[in-house]
Formats: sequence, C-alpha cells, structure tokens
Amino acid sequence: MGAFSNFIKSFSTVIPEVPKPIRKLSLNERLLWTAAVLVIYFVMVETPLYGVSKGNDPMVYTRIIFASSRGTLMELGIGPIVTAGLIVQLLQGAEIIKLDLKKSEDRAIFTASTKFLTIVVALMECSAYILGGAFGATLSPQTILVVILQLFVATIIVMLLDETIQKGWGIGSGISLFIFAGAAVQIIWGLLSPLPVTEKTNVTAPYGFVPYLIAKAPSSSFSEIFYRSSGFPSLLTVLLTFFVILLIVYVEGLRVEIPITSSRYRGFGGVYPIKFLYVSNIPIILTSALLTNITFISQIVWARFNPTNDNFWLNWVGTFNATTNTPTSGLAYYITPPRGIETLLKDPIHALFFTLLLVGLAVLFAKIWVEIGGLSPEKVAKNLVDAGVQVPGFRRSEISIGQILNKYIPTLTILGGLFIGLLAAFSDLFSVLGSGIGILLMVDIGIQYYQTLMQEQIEEFMPRLGGLFGKR
Repeated sequence: MGAFSNFIKSFSTVIPEVPKPIRKLSLNERLLWTAAVLVIYFVMVETPLYGVSKGNDPMVYTRIIFASSRGTLMELGIGPIVTAGLIVQLLQGAEIIKLDLKKSEDRAIFTASTKFLTIVVALMECSAYILGGAFGATLSPQTILVVILQLFVATIIVMLLDETIQKGWGIGSGISLFIFAGAAVQIIWGLLSPLPVTEKTNVTAPYGFVPYLIAKAPSSSFSEIFYRSSGFPSLLTVLLTFFVILLIVYVEGLRVEIPITSSRYRGFGGVYPIKFLYVSNIPIILTSALLTNITFISQIVWARFNPTNDNFWLNWVGTFNATTNTPTSGLAYYITPPRGIETLLKDPIHALFFTLLLVGLAVLFAKIWVEIGGLSPEKVAKNLVDAGVQVPGFRRSEISIGQILNKYIPTLTILGGLFIGLLAAFSDLFSVLGSGIGILLMVDIGIQYYQTLMQEQIEEFMPRLGGLFGKR
C-alpha cells in the first residue's frame, strides 16, 4: 500500500488539477460557471472526431448513461470517469484499498487514484474501439494515433470540467450535469425535432412528434398519430414518457421513516428516512454498463474472428449486420434492448429474455452495492451510533439499531432493484423518449439539483441556517 500511495502521489503532480476558488462564490456566479461548463460539453458533443465518420451506432440507446455521442469528441463521454470511480469505490468498500476518507491526505490519494484509473480506462476503451472496427477497418496508423489522441485529450477535458463543478466553481456534479443534459436533449429532440425521416411506408415526415402532428393531423387518421409503425415519436410514446416521469417522481418520494433521537442533545428528535429506491440508480447503471461492454466485446470478436458468420461456436457469442453494426443473433442479440411494439411482437422471446435478464441483474447489483457500498444495516447502524443517534425505546447499540434496519433495508433493496429493472425494460420495449434508464437518471438528478438549489438559496438569504445543511 505504501508503494501504491507513493506512486499515486507522484502521479498527482503530473496530472492537471483545478484549484478551489479562493473565496466562496455567490449562487449567481456558480450558476454562470455551471452554464459555461455545460456549453463546453455541448460544443464537444457537436465536434466530430477528425479522421473518422459517424456511421451507424449499435449502442445508441445506452449512450445516455455515459453522456456520449457517436463519432464526436464525446465518443467515450463520462464512461472512463464513471468506470474508474466505481472501481475505486468498490475497492474501497471491499477494503482492498484501505483509506480513511475523513483524512485530507487519504482523500487526495482517493481522488488521484480515480484520475489515474480514468486515464487507464480511457486508453483501454480507445484501443478496444480501434480493435473492434468501430471507426472502420481501414484506418491508417497515423489516423489511429490521431483518433486515440483526440479521445484521450477529450477525456482529460471532461475530467477537468467535472472537477471544476465539484471544487466549488459550479453546482452539483459535472457527471450528473452531463447525464441530465443528455437525457433532457433526447426528450426535447423527440418532441420538437423538425428534421425529416423516412418511415417504413417510404413517406417522409418530421422526426419530432409536435412537427409531425402539425404536418399530419389534417390528413392522417388518429391511429397513425397514436402510433407510428416506424417506431418514431408518436402520441403513445409521448404519453408513456410523461407517465414514466410522473411515476419516478412519485416513487422517489416513497420512504420508510424510522424515528431517531440524539443522545448528545436532549430533546432533539427526527426521522431517519430509508427510500424505496434505497440504492438509487446505481444497479441499473452497473447493469447497463455490463451489457454494453459484453455487446462491445462480442462485436470485437465478430469483427476479428467471425466477420462472415461461418464459425458455429462464435455465432453463439454474436453475429452482426455488417452495414448497421447491429447484433442479429447470439448472446449479443438477446442482451440488446428490443425497441418498439413491432419488435416485441416479432420476437417475444427476445423481449422476455431481455426483461428477465435486466431485472435479475438489477436486483443482483442492488444487493452487491448495499454490501460493498457501505449501505448494509450493520454499517448504517455503526454510522448512526457514531453520530450519537439512537432509536427511542431501544438500546443505543449497533446490534439493536442494526436489527431494526434489517427489517427494511434488505426488502427495499430487492424491491427497488425489481422496480428500476422492470421500468427500464418496459420503457425500452415501448420506445419511450430518452429511454427508461435515461428518464430515471434525469429525474433523480433533477430532484437532487432542485434540493441543492433550494439549500443554496436559503443559505444565501439566511447564512445562519447554513449549519443546518452541513455548510462550513
């Protein structure tokens, strides 16, 4: 551990770092910085990679998780940062890396370790993209080097943008901001995009539902407006999108409240809330990342060893359409979300397998994250006891509080995993705008931003209340 710490400390002197502001910025100043970071992100989303073309994107519906965009500087998006952060957090939670995050030195090592692993993951993903032929199979060595350099520099910029927000220049987290913006843009695009698309009936019409409604309402029947056979935004998908948003907002408010009192301050009481979505959106992020990586590895295997689909054993791994790069059979096909009612009716076995797999993995990752993420009843009980909190009518001990928490946390963990897994599968099957995972992330992040902004406003007008929110 000593050698690792020394290496990370040496590495931290090389990697660029965003300094903290020398004074606490006002809310308006932080909002301006947040907007500036968001503008830079959108510029990177629209800036194409030099030397490659966008082409078809077989993983278009999973990109929202990593705030990425096909064939642009945001090709990798926040993927390397999220992957690195999860790995370091898992190692810390499993006590493979023993760091006391209450100490400033250990926090610095934790942050530097995440940055180091981010760079390693980015280089690995760049290499995987090249080997998998994601940018074409005929790239020259010079073009490959330029592409890797662009993606590497873009990852460093995204990492610094996220650090800018978190260091106190902006509000919230850069990663959350990018995911929220990407999901919101997809929904707005599905509603308002005037760009023409060709439907299965060979009729050209606007992609967005509102322009389509304006153009087609006078001459089309209600059934054509209610559902477009091509799977493009329709009245059904719009209604389902708003239903999913309202459902998530409602479920986010469900919680079990355990009464607590302080052993340090007589007369102080409150509740300890355990949300229905106890592990939030972490399980579905991990599940989607796993399925995306399996699909991507399958594509590499297919492109390198089975491009003609004549290897019986490798066909079980996955075969792909050489034109669209979409999986057509094998494991890669069945772990890819089917989109649209027509796809569901055409291959119900695919839809059933994908739904069961998504729900099963969401529950599994929920249980794993509770154990290694410091959310188990035993660890929560220890934190409450260390904070001088007890449950009225019970002894102030980790065992008694842990027994109370054990009545709720395991059950809510499973129910939460089931809910987000089913919600994500349902949303994919019915082609809701922004995908179910995207809406789940957007709503969750939006609620967090709303609460943060309310706290900031209260503190700015009544600074003495800042202590109630843990402000320093």
